Amino acid sequence: MTHRTRSAVLAALASFSLLVTALLVAQPAHAAGASYVALGDSYASGVGTRSYISDGTSCQRSTLAYPSLIAANRGYALTFKACSGAKVSDVTSTQLSALSSTTRFVTISVGGNDAGFSSVLTECAKPGWASNCDGKIDTAQSYINGTLPSSLSTLYASIKSKAPNAKVVVVGYPRIFNGEDCNAGTFFSPAEETRLNAMADLINSKISAQASSKGFTFANPTSRFVGHAVCDSPEWLNGLSNPVSDSYHPNKTGHASGYYPLVNPLLV
Repeated sequence: MTHRTRSAVLAALASFSLLVTALLVAQPAHAAGASYVALGDSYASGVGTRSYISDGTSCQRSTLAYPSLIAANRGYALTFKACSGAKVSDVTSTQLSALSSTTRFVTISVGGNDAGFSSVLTECAKPGWASNCDGKIDTAQSYINGTLPSSLSTLYASIKSKAPNAKVVVVGYPRIFNGEDCNAGTFFSPAEETRLNAMADLINSKISAQASSKGFTFANPTSRFVGHAVCDSPEWLNGLSNPVSDSYHPNKTGHASGYYPLVNPLLV
């Protein structure tokens, strides 16, 4: 090899090295270990999967819940704060402390407990002669329309302030019913199931509007769970269960096939 040829080869190698370095530097800073904080209620913690982490709390967090699945898939460093029963005030007082300027990703699911969805379901599950299902739904809808939006707006503003550099995905709620009741211990009528599904749609619309106003992304699970409601085959949402706390929550498949493929692509 002549001196001139050797010089040309070395120059080419040097240029290639610089190109590779530039390409590597240009990659998004979402590398393994990026900080991911999962906030919210039982739909985020994994209630319904029937497998919970022993972390000294009653939050019923699960390695089968979509935040755990996303963190495992992407290699993110998960701070799992979502907790069974959480309302907006609980997220504010006990979960937001996990956020900081270094937080890269946030998911949050909250609002259902504020609207009293669990107590509405409990009332509507009773025989018609013994329940005031419509009255409970009316009260919940009034709260969703009147109080919840401002409550969510304040919460989302706090998230934006505490984690200004984070990609925030707000996750909604699925429709639970398919128009029939196959559980021996419950008495939902088709009309009641229709109203309860409409209530889920209503809360999603309010959550979506507030998320959009803060520049957050809204993940709507409604379409993914069509054909997989309670009493469908296969169902991704538990019907009346033992323990009762697992009832009307996404099961293991609901998280793996419902929520995970919905939310995971958004956390990049």
